[in-house]
Amino acid sequence: MFLISKREFGEIEMGDRAGVLEVKLIEARGLKDMDFAVKMNTYVVIEYGNQKQTSCVAKGKGTKPVWNETFKLKAEYPGGEDHKYMLHFRIMNTHKILEHDVFVGQSTIYVKDLIASGMDTGKAELRSAKYRVVLQDKTYAGEICVALSFSINQ
Repeated sequence: MFLISKREFGEIEMGDRAGVLEVKLIEARGLKDMDFAVKMNTYVVIEYGNQKQTSCVAKGKGTKPVWNETFKLKAEYPGGEDHKYMLHFRIMNTHKILEHDVFVGQSTIYVKDLIASGMDTGKAELRSAKYRVVLQDKTYAGEICVALSFSINQ
């Protein structure tokens, strides 16, 4: 079961070549432990174009956080250059001692084909899949599980 984010999505006011990219942030596994004293409290910053949304904090879940949250983002097609179709997931760890949160890792999903398919058929989806988490030193540690769908505005 997925929870709809408490943030208001509001009305979408875009052209007839636009729709909604729905992101289901499920869980992560095998993350690099960035907090050796206690279990990590992680959250995810999701970015698509100039839109940014943040998940809840998976308190005390350590290297195996579960979020089960759904986010809705505005998407247009064609949207211009290819880099505009990058959906970024930045995993962060809240840190009480430091004055800032700590970067755990990130994943990027290219969604141009999903959106193009949705424009042709009215709706397209990618079932839950695991994507590798890239660390700051460009090595890999863990996976993030995400499901995606795109539907055109009616």
